[in-house]
Amino acid sequence: MDRVDRFWTRVTDGMHADQLWKQFLTDARSSYQLYSKEIDAERAAGVPKFKHFLRLAGQFFWAVLEKLSPARRILLLVAIILILFPGGEATWRGSAGDVTYSLNTHFYGGLLMFVLLVLEVGDRVVMKRDLQIAKEIQTWLLPANPPAIPGLQIAGDYYDVFPRLKPGRTEATYMFAMADVAGKSIPAGLLMATIQSSLKTLAAGPASLAELVSRMNQYACSNSQNGRRFTTAFIGEYDPVTHTLAYVNAGHNPPVLRRKSGAIEKLDQGGIPLGILDSAPYSAASAILQSGDWLIIFTDGVVEAENARSEEYGEQRLLFVVHTGGELTPCQLLQSIMTDLDRFVAGAPQHDDVTCMLVKTL
Repeated sequence: MDRVDRFWTRVTDGMHADQLWKQFLTDARSSYQLYSKEIDAERAAGVPKFKHFLRLAGQFFWAVLEKLSPARRILLLVAIILILFPGGEATWRGSAGDVTYSLNTHFYGGLLMFVLLVLEVGDRVVMKRDLQIAKEIQTWLLPANPPAIPGLQIAGDYYDVFPRLKPGRTEATYMFAMADVAGKSIPAGLLMATIQSSLKTLAAGPASLAELVSRMNQYACSNSQNGRRFTTAFIGEYDPVTHTLAYVNAGHNPPVLRRKSGAIEKLDQGGIPLGILDSAPYSAASAILQSGDWLIIFTDGVVEAENARSEEYGEQRLLFVVHTGGELTPCQLLQSIMTDLDRFVAGAPQHDDVTCMLVKTL
């Protein structure tokens, strides 16, 4: 029994039956969403239900088949034919007619299915490893802890905050940056790394914020595969002396400035995402941060997170959590947001990274 228990613990990673079932449902929903995008589920007028069902089954089959490489498509088709072979056994005689050969089609069909499973699992492992490498690349370039900024408290993940000392000034300003690259895996991670590096390099010079973002855009256009790898970004520069936040919003979800009074301001001035048009103009705007104000910077992975009914989390729900937690610290409020978001999605698969940065003015 000890061996059986150890085997079961190794297979399940120690998860209980309800956890396994929840994980299965999550995987099933994720697979369904992947394939259902290519299926037209609407039944045409006058088409019988059974015929409509056959049409849906055919569409689903092709949606699955076309996700495989041509060689694996053949492997799958041969496996299906062998499994569905009448009687489960094929027999034939040799050329001399005196030797009879037989083949257990069910066994070999199942064997081919297992081979296909092993190949697909191998691809999945490689993909997960690539995604992990991409996340590690981003993490290496991000601050483990935000710098101490006079009058501000900061919490979040996958953001960048660093001091900037301009020529002729004795007091540093502080750069805030959050970006979201179109796509995933290593190419997106490397592009994010180059954009972060270009920001820090350009920030070392005397350029204005709008000029800085324009130069970042020109650099991004040279690495964006003709706009296919564009990047949304929010770049801010905070001056602790004047309490002014200058910013450029390059196609990013507009950050929300929630005043202590409850009034909401959207920081939406700037231009189009980086990497689309090298001559695109960018303009900077500014806001004065006052005591008790909250600045919420986030990616679309937060507000577009979906539950099992394909309902989006939405900005209004995010703002409600911020409103009810206005007296918390940024770390506490960030935890409240993530808890509420997890409760809302309830394990439903997500297709975008969830990134949020909170800034509170003391």
